[in-house]
Amino acid sequence: MTLQLHSIDFIIMVVYALFIIGYGLYHAKRKSSEEYFLAGRNMLWPIVGISLFAANISSSTLVGLAGAAYKTDTHVFNYEWLAAVVLVFFAIFFLPFYLKSKVYTMPEFLERRYDRRSRYYFSFIMVVGNVLIDTAAALYVGSIVLQLIFPATPSWVIIVVLAVAAAAYTIPGGLSSVIHTEVIQAILLVIGSIILTYLAFGQVGGWSGMMAGLDAKASAGEFTNPDTGITLKSGQEVLSMFRGSGQNWHDFLMGTGQGVDGFMPWTGLLFGAPILGFYFWANNQFMVQRVLGAKDVNHGRWGALFAGFLKLPVVFIMVLPGTLAILLYSGVDISGINYQFADGTVCQKLKDCPDATYPVLIFDLLPKGLLGLVLAGLLAAMMSSISATFNSASTLVTMDFFKQLRPNLTSEQLVRIGQIVTLVLVILASAWAPFIAKAGGLWEYLQKVLAYISPPIAAVFIVGLFWKRATATGAFAALMTGFSISIIIVWSVIAINIQGDQAPAFLQFINNIHFLHQTFYLFSICAIVQIIVSLQTAPPRTEQVENYTWRKALLAEETEELKGLAWYQNYRILSVLLLIATVIVVWIFR
Repeated sequence: MTLQLHSIDFIIMVVYALFIIGYGLYHAKRKSSEEYFLAGRNMLWPIVGISLFAANISSSTLVGLAGAAYKTDTHVFNYEWLAAVVLVFFAIFFLPFYLKSKVYTMPEFLERRYDRRSRYYFSFIMVVGNVLIDTAAALYVGSIVLQLIFPATPSWVIIVVLAVAAAAYTIPGGLSSVIHTEVIQAILLVIGSIILTYLAFGQVGGWSGMMAGLDAKASAGEFTNPDTGITLKSGQEVLSMFRGSGQNWHDFLMGTGQGVDGFMPWTGLLFGAPILGFYFWANNQFMVQRVLGAKDVNHGRWGALFAGFLKLPVVFIMVLPGTLAILLYSGVDISGINYQFADGTVCQKLKDCPDATYPVLIFDLLPKGLLGLVLAGLLAAMMSSISATFNSASTLVTMDFFKQLRPNLTSEQLVRIGQIVTLVLVILASAWAPFIAKAGGLWEYLQKVLAYISPPIAAVFIVGLFWKRATATGAFAALMTGFSISIIIVWSVIAINIQGDQAPAFLQFINNIHFLHQTFYLFSICAIVQIIVSLQTAPPRTEQVENYTWRKALLAEETEELKGLAWYQNYRILSVLLLIATVIVVWIFR
C-alpha cells in the first residue's frame, strides 16, 4: 500500500486552513473578559451542543476510536454512550448551579463551595491535564497524519506548525472564535465519517459481508488475546460491548486474570468508566466552558442533551470503520505509507500500529478531492481541539491565578494575560506531544491519564453537591489523598517499565489492578476521607451550602418553571427520550 495525494487535495487543504483561520478571526470577541473567555454568555443551544460534541469528537478521539476498534476493542463505544447518560445527570443536577453562579471556571465554583485551597489545586491539575491530555494528544494525531504526507519533515516541526496555526485565531479571538470554528469542523468531520463508513461497507459487502468476514476470522482463531486468554468466537462477540467476567474474587476486584477482558471488564464499565465520564463532561473546564457560555439555563440544558444525542451515531460512523479495517487490511503491507514509530522505524503491519487505522482508511478508500476535504476536516478538528484547550487553560490561569493575585486588573489586561498564557501553553504542549507515541496506544493513553487525575475531583464535586455537611478541609484532605495515591500509581507504572519483575511487590500489585478499577477505588477512598474529615471539622457556612448544594425543594421550583414550556422544550422529557435512544443503541451491540 502506498500513499497518493494529488495536487487538488493539497489545494483544498490549504484553502480550508486559510478559511477556518479567517472565519475564527471574524467571530472574535475580545472587548471584555466575559466576551473573550465565555463568548459573552450568549450562545444558543444548537451551538452549545455541537461545540460540546466537536470538542469531544476531535481528531484524537476519531483516530483513537478507529484504532481501538481495529484491535477488536469495539466496546470502546461504551465511553460514548455513557456520555449520554452522564450528560443527563449533568443537565439535571450540576448545570443549573454552574450557570446561576456566573462563574468563569470550575475551580472558581469549587472555591465558592469550599475554599481557595481546593480552587488552586484543581486549577493547577486542570491546566496540567489540558496540556498532557487534550492539547498534546491533538498535536500528536496531527503529526501522524501530516507525517504520512511529508515523511521527510521531522515530527516536531509538524507539531510546532500545527500549534501555531491553531493559536493564530485562538489568541486574538477567544472562546467565540473557538466555538464558531468548532461548529464548521464538526459538520465536516461527521460528513466525512459518513462517506468513509459507506465506502468501507461497500468494500466488504455491507453489514452481512462484515459479519460473515468476522465470523470466518473468528472460526480461524484469529481473535485470541494472548494477554487475557479470551477468544472471540463470532462476529457478534467482536462487536459486543460487554465482555469478560472474573473467574474468582481476585479477578473481580482487580479487573484482571483469565476470562477478564483486558481493555474494559464489565466491572470497570459499571464502576470506573462513569467516574471518568463525569469528570470529563461535568468538571473539566475544557468541556464545561462551552456550557458556561450558554444564553441561559434552558439553552445550556438543551445543548448538553443535544450533544448526548450526537454521541449515539458515533458507533456507526467512527467505531465500525476500525472494525471493517480488520477485514480490509489484516496482513496487508502498509510500509508504503511510511507510518513511523517513535524510534524512527517504519510500521509494516496495521496490527503493530493501530493508531494508523484511520489514516490508512482515508488514504486507501477516498478518491482525490474528497480525500483532501476529509483530511482538511481531520486537521481542522485537531486545530479546533487544540484551540479549545488553549482557551480553557488560559482562562484557568488568568482567572484562577492572575486575577486572584492582582484583583485590580482591568478586563482588557485580563484578556492580554490570557493571550500571553495561550502562547506559553502552545510551547509546552508542542514539547510534550512527541512522548505520546511511547504510551502504547492513543486511546489507552487518554483514558489512563484521566484515571489518575479525575477521581479526587469527581469525589469532591459529587459529595459537595449532595451532602450539606461537606467541609472545605474535608474536600482538601480528599484532594491531597487522591494526589498522593495517584503519584504512587504513576510510580508503579514507571517502576514496572524500568525494572519489570524486579520492581517491588506492592508496586506490581498496584500496577496489576485494571485502570478502571483503580479509578473506582481512588474515587471511593477520596469520598470516604472527605466524609470522615468533614465530620471532624466545623460545618460549612450557610452561603456555602444554600446556593451550592442540591435539595428536594428545587424539584418543585423547577416543575413550576417548566409548566409554561412545550414538551419539546421540557428538558425532562428530552432526557427520557435520550435515555431511551441510548438503550436501543446499546441493545443492538449488547
